[in-house]
Amino acid sequence: MRCALVDAPEPFHPVTEGLDVRLRVTPKASRDAIGEVVADGQGKGAIKIAVTAVPEKGSANAAVIKLLAKAWRLRKSDMEIVQGATDRNKTLRIAGDGMELMARLRPLLRHSR
Repeated sequence: MRCALVDAPEPFHPVTEGLDVRLRVTPKASRDAIGEVVADGQGKGAIKIAVTAVPEKGSANAAVIKLLAKAWRLRKSDMEIVQGATDRNKTLRIAGDGMELMARLRPLLRHSR
C-alpha cells in the first residue's frame, strides 16, 4: 500500500542537473526491494533499498540503479550514485527536470508511520 504523509521527511532534492534522491541501502539482502521512506539522524528522508548484490566492485550500486530504473520506469543511463558509493547512505542523481521528476516519483513512495 502506498500513502503520502504531509509530515514525512523528503528524500528528494531538486538540483540544476536533475533530482537527488537520498537512499539507505542494505546489500546482501534476501531479495531486491524498495522500502519505505525513513528519517535519518538529522531528520532528512531516505528511501530504504534492499539488494541481493554484494557490496564489491560497485555491484550493489549497479543493482540499486537497475532496481530503481525498472520500478520508476527511468533509463539507467540517467542515474548515477553521486555520493556515498562505498557507504550505506547514498545520494542518487537522476538527470532531467528535477521538479518534474519529483512530482512523478513522490506518489510512488511508501512512508513510515
